[in-house]
Formats: sequence, C-alpha cells, structure tokens
Amino acid sequence: MILKITNRLIPEHIKFLFATYLTGILFFSVFRFILLITETRRLADLPGQDTFTLIIKAFFMGWRFDTVISGYLLSLPFVILLIISLFRVKYKIVFKILFWYIYLIYVVAFFICAADIPYFNQFFSRFNISAFAWTETPGFVVKMIVQEISYWWTVIPFLIVCFIFYKILKNIIIRYLYPGTSQDVNNNTLFLLRNVGISLLFGLIMFAGIRGRLSKKSPIRIGTAYFSNYAFPNQLGLNPVFTLMRSYLNSIKESNKGIQLIDNNVAISNVKKFLNFRTFEEQISPIARQIIPDSVSETKHNVIIVIMESMSAAKMGRYGNKNNLTPYLDSLAENGYSFDNTYTSGIHTFSGVYSTLFSFPTIRRQHPMVGVDMLKYHGIGTVLKQNGYSTIYFTTHDDQFDNIGGFLSANDFERIVSQKDFPSAKVLSTLGVPDDYLFEFSIPTLNELHKNNKPFIAAYMTASDHGPYIIPEYFSPKQTDIKKQIIEYADWSIGKFIELSSKQSWYNNTLFVFIADHGSAMNSTYDMPLNYHHSPLIFFAPKILNENKSFNCIGGQIDIFPTVMGLLKLPYVNNTLGIDLLKEKRPYIYFNADDKYGVINEKFFLVVRENGLTSLYKYKEKDTKNYIDEFPEKVDQMNNYAKSNMQVAQWLIENKKTRVKK
Repeated sequence: MILKITNRLIPEHIKFLFATYLTGILFFSVFRFILLITETRRLADLPGQDTFTLIIKAFFMGWRFDTVISGYLLSLPFVILLIISLFRVKYKIVFKILFWYIYLIYVVAFFICAADIPYFNQFFSRFNISAFAWTETPGFVVKMIVQEISYWWTVIPFLIVCFIFYKILKNIIIRYLYPGTSQDVNNNTLFLLRNVGISLLFGLIMFAGIRGRLSKKSPIRIGTAYFSNYAFPNQLGLNPVFTLMRSYLNSIKESNKGIQLIDNNVAISNVKKFLNFRTFEEQISPIARQIIPDSVSETKHNVIIVIMESMSAAKMGRYGNKNNLTPYLDSLAENGYSFDNTYTSGIHTFSGVYSTLFSFPTIRRQHPMVGVDMLKYHGIGTVLKQNGYSTIYFTTHDDQFDNIGGFLSANDFERIVSQKDFPSAKVLSTLGVPDDYLFEFSIPTLNELHKNNKPFIAAYMTASDHGPYIIPEYFSPKQTDIKKQIIEYADWSIGKFIELSSKQSWYNNTLFVFIADHGSAMNSTYDMPLNYHHSPLIFFAPKILNENKSFNCIGGQIDIFPTVMGLLKLPYVNNTLGIDLLKEKRPYIYFNADDKYGVINEKFFLVVRENGLTSLYKYKEKDTKNYIDEFPEKVDQMNNYAKSNMQVAQWLIENKKTRVKK
C-alpha cells in the first residue's frame, strides 16, 4: 500500500529520469567489467586475500564517478522535463526529440568507454585529451586502429550496448512520458506544487550526484579514486568520460598551456647547481656550456641510433625476463656499454625521438614537434652536421605522423627515409614495412653516404612492436602469444641489422646506440608503471669501445646526445638538460606521463600527479606504501630537481634559447 502511494506521488518524468540513470549506470558498469576482463593479469599485483574486496570497492567508486557523468548527461533533460511538467506539454514530437538527444549523448559516452579499453591496455591510463595528440594525422590513426584487431574488437560490445540501450530507453519513455501512458493527469494547484517540490528535491539529489561528495569542500576529483595503495583498482574506479572532461578542462587553463612549477630564476639557478659546471655560455643561454674533450679524436666515427618501439627493459633477459625473447639485445649489452638504470622521457613515440635526439625532456602533454613555429634545437643532428657529418633518419611508416619528418628536416636531418621510399609490396600495414626490411633497405643508403668520404649519423625508429602486429612469414617465433612473438621478431631484426652491418666497410668505425622510445605497461605496481619508462641503453662498437662495461648510474634518454659526443671526443656547446653519463652524474632522473611526472633514484620513486596527489615509494621492493610523510626532505629534494629542470626546459622553449647560433 505504501509503495503504491509513493509511486503515485512521484512524477512520471522523475521516474523516467531515474530509470534512465539506472540503465546508464548498468552499461557503464558493463564497460568497466570488460576492462577488468582484459586486464586480469593486473590482479597478480594485488594481495590475494584482498583482491575481491579491492575490485568491489573499485566498482563502488566507479558507481560514484558514473553517477557524476550521468548527472551531467541528464541535467538538460531534467530542466526540459520540469518545464514540460509545469505546462503539461503532451506533444509526441517533444518527447521524440528528447529521446534522440538522450540516446545520442549516451552513445557518445559509451563510445568513449569502448575506446578507453584499448587505450588503457596500451597506456595504463584512462582515456584523456592525450588521445587526440594525433589529430593532425587522423587517416594514419584510423588505419592503425582498423588493422589491429585488439583495437577494434570493443566495437562489438559497443554496438550491442547501443542496441540494447535504444530498446530500453524507448520502452522507458513510452511508459512514463508519452501521451496516454502517463498517470500525471491532475491539473490542480496542489498537484502542481507537489510536482515542483519533488522535482526540486530530485534536482538537489542530481546536484549532489554531480558533485560526487557532500562532506568535503571540493567536488569529486580524479584523486578521489585513489582509495588504495594499488594502482589498478584505483584506475578501474574512474569513468573515462570524466577523465576526458577533466583533462580537457585542465588543458585549456591558461596556467596549463605552459608549466609554471617554480619561479624561472630559481629554476635556472638550481639547474646550474645541479649541472655543477664552472663556466656557462650566458650569451647563448643560462645553461649552455662549452664542452672540450681531454683529447680530440682524429677519426670521426659514424653514429647509428636505433630507437626501438616499446622495448621496455622488462622484456629483456638481462633484466629478469624468463622467456628468452631478446637474445640479440642481451648479447649486445654483454659486449658493449650497458647503462642499466636508464629511463625514457615520456610514454609516446614523439617523446622518445625528441628526447633522444635533442636531449630535452617532454613536459606533460606538450607535443614539441607540432605547431607553426617549429623551434630550432642544438641537437645531435645539428652538432654533427656542423662537424662534417651526413645526417639521415629512417622510419618504417609515414614520416608526417607526429610531424616527425618536418621537425627533423627543420633541425638539420638532411634526408628522411620513410614509407614513400619503400616498394609498395613491402608495406604490410599502416605502420609501413617490418623492422628487418627497414634495416635491410637502409644498408645500401648508408654505403652511399660512406662513399662520400664523410662520417654519418643515422637515426632509426622501428615500429613492429606496436599494433597492428605483423610478423613476416619468413620468421618463426618460439612463443605462442603474439605480443611475445613480436618481441622475438623485433630482437631478431636487430640481430639481422648487426649481421648485415658487420659486412660493410664502415662497420668497424661505427658506434651503435640502442634505446627504447618508451617501454610498456607490463606491470601495474604503481599508476605510473616503471616498465613504461625503464629502457635498455646499449652502446655497441667492438672496434671503438675497448672493453665491456655495465653502468648502474641513473640516466635518461636526454643523456644520450652528450654521452655520444663524449665518446666521439668532439668539442661542442651543450645547450641541453642532458649530461655525459661517462663523466657526470645526476642524483635523479625525471619523466612524464601526460598528467603526472615521476622522479627516481636508486631507492625512491616519487610520483607527482596533476590532481595534486603525491606519493613516494620504495620501488626496489615494489612497496606500495606512501612514504611521503616519513621522508619529507627527500620528497622536496626530488621534486625540486624535477620541477627545476622541466621549468628551465619550458623557459628555453618560450624564450627561443634552444638553438646555438653560428
């Protein structure tokens, strides 16, 4: 009896909105469940006895974030229905328009949830504005998605959800709103006041849902989802529509267009101290320093830098992988200089190319290679060209992706070899030719450069270890998992490159450098996976490096250029944030992942998030406890180091002090 009375008291449009809300929550949860299924390997990082509890809490947190988004999606329909109820509008066309509006905005939300799944699988981060970093090459991205089944299989659940949601929403609107089906037939004043009162109460509940929490001054934030010490359940609780909206709003803030982490003058003063250099070339920039080797080499060695797609150190046997996926790379590390504590600047390919060749860090979401006013940098291509070197860059696919071709051409790479140069029959996917063909194709070109009696620097960007995964028929992997097979193939391709090179006349006079563009989120101990940044760094040159060495010093991609110059024994001006790892030491290295940055030394890993949360971990033990309160001085030192370096990089860019003019 009470239920019947309550049911009669609640206006039909409120019932409609509540039913729609529940339906939306159901399907948001479906996508969260699919994400959980695709990431079940992450459960191994959770404490066994608490895994189920953590996942339940993640879904409860997910309900809170889903409610926030649902509140936003239904806000306009709520206002419209309130007005309609006041004026007793019963025109079907009005409800049809309302139906299609609600359906389409939910379809967009569901599409974001579907796209979030492969995005998270790749980056261990919920969908955000960084996903649109490639809008200048949409055709390339679409082809890459279409050709990789793991990217588009989520289309199926997306289409199913859209179909079922359509049916349910249609039934709900017919039941509660269409003329002739509604029970709200009374037009007296008391009825009207009741309608308005209950509607306003529902509106307050909606507002509370949008705010996400009642007892705090600020509304729900991304940081609210960090309810545990474990990265995966924390991430699982987020809604990708929320993270996309939040990242977009952050990106358009004036304060976020260029970082202001610390006062520029303080940052410059700090970096000078960190560099520990006696004399700076102030007329060039505050951090420019003239590097004079102890002795100048009479022989100018060739340099080959291979930037390996997604080659996390964790994929190598040298760093504990038991699957024997990289025998060639492991052998090169054993027979050259191996820097075992090296980290990539970011989590995107453009970050890897930029930081490796120009020794500047990437900063948050900033894409340094795009824009009308492309800056000139005093990178390795420019410096070696000034020393009489030929400069060339090889990539497997379209060089206009990420504007890498245009950027490198503007920065003294004389020739860019890309998909346009390869036989069409050899192009197997949107990522172009396989790695081994790239290397094979390049050998005659390097021979031509060698015949000019000039040394050369050749940079390579491989691509095979990135979806769509294409393994040539002539390669026989030992593993059954495609993601392990592709690592085997990428490693085999490097072995083939070294074998082909060893037969060339320039081989004995060539320094090979191997580094990843970024790693892979193979482990989720932290929400900033270290495997996404920890990279092999190998210098291989049997006739130049007289001994085999392993180095445990902290380093980064930004240190490759100065370290190469040290080995070449050539004088130059170092106007970068990088150092020569063979002669200098840094206490920490820092790196970015769009909405957060990390700082690391031999013991601690500091994560500073855009949402304000900061954590200090003892990463060697994979300890998830936050030690920020126990080591505040260490936190300040590490954070000050990273902020100062990134702020100086920003200052040099904004003041166009990145190039040494001659």
